[in-house]
Amino acid sequence: MARVLPRPRAPLAPRASVRRRYEEELGWPTTGTEPVELLTGLRFDVLEMPADAGGAVLQRLPRTGPVALLRARCGGNQPGDRPKLLMLIEAGGAEELPGILEWLEWGTLAADLTTRGTGDRMPAPAFRRGTAPSYGFGSREAATWVRPPRPGYEAENSLPTTGSGAGIGDVGGAPDLVRLVSAAATECHRARLWRARNAQSDREYGDQPLAFSNASRMSAGTRPRSLTL
Repeated sequence: MARVLPRPRAPLAPRASVRRRYEEELGWPTTGTEPVELLTGLRFDVLEMPADAGGAVLQRLPRTGPVALLRARCGGNQPGDRPKLLMLIEAGGAEELPGILEWLEWGTLAADLTTRGTGDRMPAPAFRRGTAPSYGFGSREAATWVRPPRPGYEAENSLPTTGSGAGIGDVGGAPDLVRLVSAAATECHRARLWRARNAQSDREYGDQPLAFSNASRMSAGTRPRSLTL
């Protein structure tokens, strides 16, 4: 007897619902690919850092705008494969990062702090269902929201931007991008020192992270401006 093959299954509902939620409810453009990805540089840019440093930033800043957690790559053993925290900032902010780091006197020391801007993309984070995160669309780099966006609000009014006048932890308005970058660069540097102290490989950025501690920079007369903010 001929074996009856199962009919092709329709695409999973979560994929369609994820894309619809971003495009229709939030007005954020997505790619036409699977898994769903969000285009950066249009409605927002992204400030990206290791999850351990990002967690410390979240403790310092109760109001940051939307924040997503990007899972670690399966089987990855390199520093770039670690879980990342993605903080949404105002579109155009990615271009300002090098200048801000230079003004804060971090230079290239905050190598773990990067951005995604015009022409880039990020995995579309899954929205939580109940108390557990949902990765309905599946991906090695699938992400989920830590601080989810609110339709019609976050993308326009609560993204960190330069010159907003809001200080760290202010109740009203978005945090100033310079202060956010200052906190993020500091925590990235601290996290690198902590990993080095625990004998974790950090060779992607050189073999002498301890040489650039804040204490050594202060004793050399190069106190980072970020410590005065």
